[in-house]
Amino acid sequence: MKYTIEYFHSRVKSDIESWPDGILADFARILELLMDFGPSIRMPHSRALGDGLFEMRPKGREGIGRVFYCFIMGQRIVVLHSFIKKTQYTPEQEIKIARKRMKEVQNG
Repeated sequence: MKYTIEYFHSRVKSDIESWPDGILADFARILELLMDFGPSIRMPHSRALGDGLFEMRPKGREGIGRVFYCFIMGQRIVVLHSFIKKTQYTPEQEIKIARKRMKEVQNG
C-alpha cells in the first residue's frame, strides 16, 4: 500500500516548489521512494531524528535542502517544515519548528 503525502500548511509546499530545479528534482525522486517504501528508506535519502521526526535530504548542483516529516495513522506522511541549508550543520531552530509542528499534528 502506498503512503500519502500531506503538507502541514500550504506555505510549506509552496516553499519547496520555489527551490532550485536540481534540489526540487531530487526532492521529487525521494518523495516517490517515501510514498512507496515509507519508513524503510534510510541514508542517504532520509534520516531519523528521534521521537518520530525524520529528515529528507535532497540535494542538487545548487545546494542542499532539508525537509522534516513524520508518519501518522493510516499510511500518511506529513511534511512539516523545509529549508535550504546554508551551513554544514542543521540549525537547531529549524528542528524546533518541525518538532513543534509534529506535536500539533499528533495532538490534532
